Amino acid sequence: MTTHTTIDPAEVAKFEAMAAEWWDPNGKFKPLHMLNPCRLDYITSQIAAEFGRDLTQPLPFAGLRILDIGCGGGLLSEPMARLGATVVGADAAPRNIPVARLHAEQSGLAIDYRHTTAEDLAAAGERFDVVLNMEVVEHVSDPQAYLTACHDLLKPGGLMVCSTLNRNPKSFVMAIIGAEWVMRWLPKGTHDWQKFITPDELYTLLRNAGLDPVDRKGMVFNPVSWSWSLSGRDLSCNYVTTSLRR
Repeated sequence: MTTHTTIDPAEVAKFEAMAAEWWDPNGKFKPLHMLNPCRLDYITSQIAAEFGRDLTQPLPFAGLRILDIGCGGGLLSEPMARLGATVVGADAAPRNIPVARLHAEQSGLAIDYRHTTAEDLAAAGERFDVVLNMEVVEHVSDPQAYLTACHDLLKPGGLMVCSTLNRNPKSFVMAIIGAEWVMRWLPKGTHDWQKFITPDELYTLLRNAGLDPVDRKGMVFNPVSWSWSLSGRDLSCNYVTTSLRR
C-alpha cells in the first residue's frame, strides 16, 4: 500500500544542498566556521559560570532554555542542544529555517526553529534563561528597541551574550575592505560600517534596555595561525559581551 505524501523530492534536494553549504567549513560560510570555536568558548564559559554548570559533565546545560536569535543554519543552536539545553532558533530570513531544521534532523537533534523576530517572541510572552544575540545588532534598524526586546525575552537572572563589530578605521579595513572586498569571505554590502557599534555605545544601549553588562572580550583574528582567539584587551574589531537581567 502506498501512502500519499506532499513531499516534493526536488525541493528536499534543494534544501539538502543549501544545508550542505551552510555546514561546509570551506564553503561560503567559512568565516563563521572559523569564528565559531572562539564564540562557543566564550558562550559556554559564561553560561557555565552564571548557572553553576560543569562543562566536563554530560549535558551540562540540561534544564536551561536558550534562544539563538538570528540563528541562520544553526551553527550555534546545535552545539547548545548537544550540551543539553532546550533550544529555540529564530531567524527573520525565512529560507534559513528549513535549512536549519533539515540539518538538525540529520544530526538527530530536537531544536525548535522558527521564522520570527525578537519582538514577536517577546510579545508572545516567551522567556528564556539565555539569549544568544550574535552578530545581529549591527543589522537592525533600531538597536535600542531590539535590545529592549531581548531584555524582555530573558527571565529574571537570565543572561544575554551579544557580539558585534566596533566602529573605527581598523574595523573598516578588516571587516569591509578585507573580508568583503579583498578576501571575498562575505558578499559586498553585507555590513554597513556606519551601523557598527563601539563597546561603550553597546554598554549604554544595554543599560538603557534594563540589562547589566558584566563582561566584554575581543575576538581577534591571527592571520599567521589563521584562527580566532579571545582577548581581554583588543576590542578594536569583533567583540562579545555578557549582560544580565537582574
